[in-house]
Amino acid sequence: MEQTAREKKKAKVIEVLNKARSMELTAITQYMSQHYNLDDKDYGELAAKVKLIAIDEMRHAEGFAERIKELGGEPTTEPDQKVTKGQTVEQIFPFDAGLEDHTIDIYNQFLLVCRENGDSTSMKLFEQTIDEEQIHFNYFDNISDHIQTLGNTYLAKIAGTSSATGIGPSGFVVSGGA
Repeated sequence: MEQTAREKKKAKVIEVLNKARSMELTAITQYMSQHYNLDDKDYGELAAKVKLIAIDEMRHAEGFAERIKELGGEPTTEPDQKVTKGQTVEQIFPFDAGLEDHTIDIYNQFLLVCRENGDSTSMKLFEQTIDEEQIHFNYFDNISDHIQTLGNTYLAKIAGTSSATGIGPSGFVVSGGA
């Protein structure tokens, strides 16, 4: 049986929602790996913030999955790429800023797909997610700048800080960010 025009539009939206979910699954795993790495190196404050950002990404992945289900699709469980492991603290933050910048660009394109296919609900989901990804980008970019500008002086200030996040029902953005 041939798809109706509406079904084709819905399928295009489900496709970009699943691509976004796949990107979020990668971010979750990447950021949790970095969280453990930073915590092991005794950069607790940085580890805690990266963990909270990973929790935000979990909310994003879940939001995309819920919307996919509402549209009659099946959410992917596959990340879009492998995690980069073994990064130094100097490598983590510019790397993550790049991931977030790329994500913002792609999600803006996905938002347009939703608009073109008449799905304002999915479009709003992307708008909200883009706003939160921008907050993540700003944090990663700022920390990267601090490390680049101040180097070991900045890192020494962070060393030995607590990685306790006081985990509750919120993530990085909900808790007020940086």
